[in-house]
Formats: sequence, structure tokens, C-alpha cells
Amino acid sequence: MTPSTPPGHDDHTLDLLQAWHRGDQAALRQLLQRDLPWIRDQVSRRLGELLRRRGDTQDFLHEAILEVLRYTPRFLVSTQEQFRRLMAQIIENMLRDQRDYYARKRRDLARERALPDDSALQLDPRVRSATRPSEVAARNEEAAWLRLALELLEPEDREVILLRQFDDLPWAEIGNRMGLSEDGARMRFQRALPRLSGKVEALRRGEA
Repeated sequence: MTPSTPPGHDDHTLDLLQAWHRGDQAALRQLLQRDLPWIRDQVSRRLGELLRRRGDTQDFLHEAILEVLRYTPRFLVSTQEQFRRLMAQIIENMLRDQRDYYARKRRDLARERALPDDSALQLDPRVRSATRPSEVAARNEEAAWLRLALELLEPEDREVILLRQFDDLPWAEIGNRMGLSEDGARMRFQRALPRLSGKVEALRRGEA
């Protein structure tokens, strides 16, 4: 396993992410070569038997990371540890979900709620812009926080929000898909919304 970067050490993670957001494919390759083995190991440890039952999961991890970086709102972190932890959590959630459904949903959200190409969420609370955003920029930023927080929710919470808010399905059908009663689906949704809000606030504090 690749050793962790010592605290305070400049590991160039922020520079690599900024370069990748500018379209530098070499920076993306460097991030993948550096951190894919660690992310694979962490996800494998946590999912255990699930990975062993799905023969293509190890190979899928590489593509899953590319999927996240393409369709998740752009984010900036300052350390390798932050980047690894964030990516491992998102990838773990993806693998717990129905892979094809959530990959498609991620692309749909990216198309329907496109964000400016130069937008990026700064997740390190030590680094904050002092610029006061315009109303449009503020709305775009809020949408980006919500989309990133949605990626990090537990699978059941994310599913019920997607089915209700983005697919606009009735409670009875949501319950049927999730193995719940109609009232159970409604209650799941009502519990999921505060968790989404809490995740947004945690991300804003740099607690990714």
C-alpha cells in the first residue's frame, strides 16, 4: 500500500486537480496512477464479499473514478489524504448501488444541471475565496454542493431522493422499487432530506 503523505507536506494534489479541471489529461493519469491502488484496497476491504461476487468490480474501479471525475461537481482538496478519502467514499457508494442506474443518473444530472466549466468547490476550510459571488454564481455553487453531497449519502437515502426529486415518481412506485410501503417510502424521503442538508454543511466545513 502506498504510504500516506506526512501532514503538512505539499503533495501537489491541489495542483493536479486544478490542472485536470483545465483539461490536462496527464494530471488525471498521475492522480489515477498514484491513488487507484489505495482506493481499490480501501473499497475492497469495506465491501469484502460483494467485490468477490462481482468479477468485474476491480476492473470497474478505474472507470468508476473516471465517471466520478467527469460527472460529479468539480471539487478541490489540498492533500492526498483528503482526495483518497473522498473518492473512496463515493466509489464505495457507487458499488453498493445498481451500477448502471446510478451511472446514467449521474450523467443525466450533469447534463440537466450543467455548471460553469471554471467552477470548483473548495473542500479545504483553510482555503476560501473572499470573492462575494453574484446571485447566479451563488445558485450554481449551491447546486454543486447539493450534487456532491448527494453522491456521498448512504445508498438508500440517495435512491429515494433521486426517485422522488429527479424521476418524479409517486410514493407507491417508489415504495415498490425499494421494498417499502407507500408510507414507508414517504418517511424514508423525509428522513433523507435532513441528512442531505447535513452532508452539505459538513462538506462546507471541510469534513468530506
